Amino acid sequence: MPCLNEAETLAVCIDKANGYLERSGVIGEVVIADNGSTDGSQDIARAHGARVVDISAKGYGNALMGGIEASVGRFVIMGDADDSYDFSKLDPFVERLRAGDQLVMGNRFRGGIAEGAMPPLHKYLGNPVLSWIGRLLFRSPIKDFHCGLRGFDRQSILDLHLQTTGMEFASEVVVKATLGGLRVSEVPTTLDKDGRSRAPHLRSWRDGWRHLRFLLIFSPRWLFLIPGLSAFFVGLLGSLILSIGPVVVGSIGFDQSSQIFLSALAIVGYQAVIFAVLTKIYAQHEGFRIPKSRNFEWLERRFSLESAALAGLLLFLVGLAVAIVQFVLWVQTGFGSLDGATILRLSVPAALLMSLGAQTIMAGLFLGVLNVGLRRR
Repeated sequence: MPCLNEAETLAVCIDKANGYLERSGVIGEVVIADNGSTDGSQDIARAHGARVVDISAKGYGNALMGGIEASVGRFVIMGDADDSYDFSKLDPFVERLRAGDQLVMGNRFRGGIAEGAMPPLHKYLGNPVLSWIGRLLFRSPIKDFHCGLRGFDRQSILDLHLQTTGMEFASEVVVKATLGGLRVSEVPTTLDKDGRSRAPHLRSWRDGWRHLRFLLIFSPRWLFLIPGLSAFFVGLLGSLILSIGPVVVGSIGFDQSSQIFLSALAIVGYQAVIFAVLTKIYAQHEGFRIPKSRNFEWLERRFSLESAALAGLLLFLVGLAVAIVQFVLWVQTGFGSLDGATILRLSVPAALLMSLGAQTIMAGLFLGVLNVGLRRR
């Protein structure tokens, strides 16, 4: 149990957990991961038979990881120390863990939420929306991403190398367990109104944004790759079409200014695609358990410093060739005035190709940096 000034409810939580261990015959202990309590929570925990582990690094994620690392059992069941979860009813979690599941999540929407136990903002918007996004981005079977009561195989979770320090730790566990191929399941659990007189540590908008930010950043395909590809192809095709001449769709006309903005869209989209690819390669390089697709494996085999430099150089040279032709035409006029519309139609795609080529070369150089062999501690 992570703990930060939980003197009002800590004793009853520990007693329920010890009562479950005694009744069920499960050999275990209660570990309190204390995150700097100043209300005597540590003494209360020891008086009720729990082992206290002092975690100096602040944050929900830090407290939980410290407690998990200090635990000695094969299985760990974690839950908040505010008496909102009933530690005397852990049989469903233990049964699924003994059956081979490596992460067992509680589902409060299936088990029941007591009146006043969850703010309406969390119940009808925050939790359902964030859980839906998690299922969509990572194909997770979990429908309650943020339930504070969950059990897991300790070593399996340690092998995920969890990194977040705050409330987004709850999402990281589910996401990395899913991506890592762990056996994941849900069991119904209840949520009661907590027994504290003070306000909870959770901050709705701040912590909700941290969860959403983690989900998006950890899924570069949806945040960068797909939007980037869409923007790149729309911008590139639109710019090339307008290099031939103006286009009228219904009562709307597109000409040079549209071509300039479409070229900018193509550049931004291409940068997003490169970022998505390099992010995934970096994640693989650092040992994150992110499953590869066939398309990505094909791309990874062919995307190297040399191949990127060659492709980028070709793009740059094509754009440069168009620019040189335009310069020659300008010289032939004695550096006089040229037809602005015609010149602009060709200048924009030339600049676009040169920019894309330069970006590709720099992406290849960065990939070369990633692939430099280092001896790590």
